[in-house]
Formats: sequence, structure tokens, C-alpha cells
Amino acid sequence: MQLKEYADILERFDQESRLRVIPQDRTSLPRIDMTSNDYLGLGAAWNKFMPEFKNRYPDASFSSSASRLLSARQDNHLNLENLLGSLYNKEVLLFNSGYHANVGIIQALAIPGTIFLCDKLVHASMIDGLKLSGAEYRRWHHNDVASLLMLLEKNRDKRCIVALESVYSMDGDIAPLKEIVDLKKDYPEMILYVDEAHAFGTRGRQGLGVAEETGVIDQIDILVGTLGKAAASSGAFVATHPILKEYFVNCSRSFIFSTALPPVNAAWSHFMIINMLRMTKEREHLDQISRRFREELEKISGKPIDSRSHIVPFLIGDASEALKVATRLSLKGIDALPIRRPTVPEGGERIRFSLSSDMTDQQIDYVLEALKDAIADK
Repeated sequence: MQLKEYADILERFDQESRLRVIPQDRTSLPRIDMTSNDYLGLGAAWNKFMPEFKNRYPDASFSSSASRLLSARQDNHLNLENLLGSLYNKEVLLFNSGYHANVGIIQALAIPGTIFLCDKLVHASMIDGLKLSGAEYRRWHHNDVASLLMLLEKNRDKRCIVALESVYSMDGDIAPLKEIVDLKKDYPEMILYVDEAHAFGTRGRQGLGVAEETGVIDQIDILVGTLGKAAASSGAFVATHPILKEYFVNCSRSFIFSTALPPVNAAWSHFMIINMLRMTKEREHLDQISRRFREELEKISGKPIDSRSHIVPFLIGDASEALKVATRLSLKGIDALPIRRPTVPEGGERIRFSLSSDMTDQQIDYVLEALKDAIADK
């Protein structure tokens, strides 16, 4: 095999302090985990839920054995879709992951006469969907409604699908969702596509996301949520119009050609969501510690932080330095991994802190003090 070129690329990654490795299991260690998307602590506490889960879902199979269009085992999937549908008052379709959902939805929607207008910082899965489908697209300045408005005006003769995230995964800032929804008054044919991956479970009274928090669920045409973060399971869903659900079943290749999620996984998601809906106090605590953490990080860095969520970046601007800071934190029992190219642009290297509602104020204080020591130790 001719592998030298691949090895050379890996060597360059290593020299640039951006070689990725899969970490070993750390769940048995007494550490503070600030890398996880387990925003409500449900994943860490899975053991305590198992007796009730086994009692309520004794017959959920561990294999679907086929795609949703072929599988004989559908009850758990349908029950989950019906639960989510009742919460959003929309039709819901399950996908195997958020990546599958975004790639498959965008591929299906990319018919002639369609243009995607995307926030500049949308997730890589959306970008991959656009590139794989060959869709026409333009990108508007991040969270800049005026920039989006200019693109809408220029493309009045096309089917415009406006795509954005509600909570951005690297900066933790929030989309001006209400302002974007208001654009529909002047552009009623606009299709609004919102990825709530990092907001599902954490925002809104029931945890249905920024759309619930701002009261605009009914104005969003395509709402994507993931089940592997706050809901402590796996998979994703789209809540949408009945016609679009039927269309995705028939035209979304990632749905059609993927073996379905195991029924036991759909059952677990159903069970976790029922628990998640009641976690109002946990969401309030997460908001409180996140706000305090952001304020303290601003004092440490001397710079404003755009985050308004439980995802809080600490910008460093150099891959090697970010790796050193992460290593120093690890030695103090804190997992907070560095984010480097290509996930963020050069100069945007950072430590990305993901907070969870099961963290205490004492743990937050400890992390802040450890960070001060880590950046002082040069």
C-alpha cells in the first residue's frame, strides 16, 4: 500500500499540535468532565434509571436489523416520534445522528430553484450536506440579521432556505431567532431551518430549546434536535410539516439507506425525554453556574465572551499553547480539551468548557482557580 502521503499529513498535524487521538475511558476516575455534552447530568447518572427503564420497556430489542423502511420492529421508534410530535405540535422523523439528519435533510431539499442561506458558523454537518448535494448556497455574517436580509432580497426569485443553529457549539452564543422569524412577514415563502442540537434539553420551560424559550416553535419549518447530548441517548430528530416528513422518508438518503437505531435506544430516548421535561430546577442551576463561569472567565482573560449559554470558550489563539493549558488542567483532574484547526480557524484555538447541571459551585470555583494557575505557568 502507498501510505507515505497519509503518514506525512499525520506528521504535519503532530508538528502543528493538532493531531487528534481518541482518549481512554475516564468515567471511573474522580474527575471534573468539561468535555461532555451531558448538559443535564442524565448520562452520568444512567445507572440509577436502569431499574425503572427495564421495568417499563422490558421487550425493547437491541437490534432493528434493517432500515426504517424495512424493519419489522417499529413500535419504540413510533412512540418516540409521537412523543416529540406532541411536544412540538409537528410531525417528527428520527435519524441516526445529528450528522445524518443535517446531511440527509439538506441533500433532499436541494432541488432546482433552491438556495440555502446559511449563518457563517453553522455546523460542519450542514456544510457537508451542502457540498455533497451540490446545493447552491450563500453564507451570511454570523448572527447578523442585516446580512441575511440582504441575501433574502437578492434571491427573491428562488426558494430560500435559511439555515442556522440556535446555540453555537464552539462559541456558545445564541442566534437572534425572534428577529429572524420576524423576517417571514416580508418573506413569507422563506423556509426556516434551525438546528437546536445544543439547546434541546437546556433552554425553554420544558427544555425544547431556544424556539420554546422565545415562543416561536410554530414559526420554524424544520427544527432539528439531537438525542445524544442533554437527553443522554443517541440519534436525532426533525420536527417539521407533514409534507416535509413524508418527503424526507422518500428522498433523504441518510434515512433511507441507514439501518435504524436499535429499538432499545429509541425506548431509552423516550424514557430520558420524559425525565428531562421535568428538570426545570436543573436548567435553572445550569443557567446560574454558566452565567457566573462566563463572568469569571471574562475577568481572567480581560476580554468579553460572546457566549450566553452553558458552552463557554476560553480563547488562546495558538494550538501548542491550548494543548499545554489542557494538559495542565488534566493534571489537576479537569478534562477540558483543546479545540484546534480545522474545527476552528487558525488563531481561534481555545479551551471549550461544557458545563453540566450536576456541577456544584465548589467545582466551578476549583476549575476557575486551576485555569488561572494553568495560564500563569508558562
